Amino acid sequence: MNLFADLIASSKLANTVTTGPRIQQRRGIEIKSAREVEIMRKASHIVATVLREINLMVHPGQTTGDLDDFAERRIREMGAVPSFKGYHGFPGSICASINNEVVHGIPSSKRVIKNGDLLKVDTGAYFDGYHGDSCITICVGDVPEKGRNLSRIAQEALMAGLSQIKPNNSLLDIAGAIEDHVNKNNYSVVEDYTGHGVGRNLHEEPSVFNFRTSELPNVKLRAGMTLAVEPILNAGSKACRTLKDRWTVVTQDGSLSAQWEHTIVVNSDGCEILTDRGS
Repeated sequence: MNLFADLIASSKLANTVTTGPRIQQRRGIEIKSAREVEIMRKASHIVATVLREINLMVHPGQTTGDLDDFAERRIREMGAVPSFKGYHGFPGSICASINNEVVHGIPSSKRVIKNGDLLKVDTGAYFDGYHGDSCITICVGDVPEKGRNLSRIAQEALMAGLSQIKPNNSLLDIAGAIEDHVNKNNYSVVEDYTGHGVGRNLHEEPSVFNFRTSELPNVKLRAGMTLAVEPILNAGSKACRTLKDRWTVVTQDGSLSAQWEHTIVVNSDGCEILTDRGS
């Protein structure tokens, strides 16, 4: 998740990002060693485990605060620290965004999850100096077909993008595959938020965009790069706005939004999904 990307991109914070209790210098694009990738596998496995468990346990009547409490407890039980909690002041260990909320929804004991909700749960874990980051969309109970289809296409778009990851391909190959799949299904790609590099910092270079553009660097992929790829789709317009809490982003037209995200490492013939929830 590209949490508070506008702040990170600003001149005031361009050279530092928060990682748990510390602030580290941004180092540009990093190629991870085998040792670093192995640590990121562990961090990402923690994230995948928490999201898998939340997907199984969530039901109408719970609050997003309940899910946040569970996620923090499980992340800490597995020896990690929640990546998001306290990050530029964010109060939760997860982002919980419902229906027309696009990203950065603040979990709350007052926000009750209802039957038919489209719930995005995004979380990260900081383990032994490295982060894992992933997001899933959960169809809670009897979600109308339009919501289920939006989530399905968002997940397919993510996998289409990942299929283009291999050395000597570029970020535009990822973006083009995502955008084409989204457009073919008559949805819109949110352009205000992108994926990102991930590793010692929760957000590293490069920006991993989900649409064709010449305004962001089209980086060539190399083995050892670790990226968080995260297409965000709206059922209506791509336009978004931020609520008065300064975190929660919603669709401008009130339409539904869905997001899927994986942390991956580029390898010699493609990519490994570090946040795979299958095991």
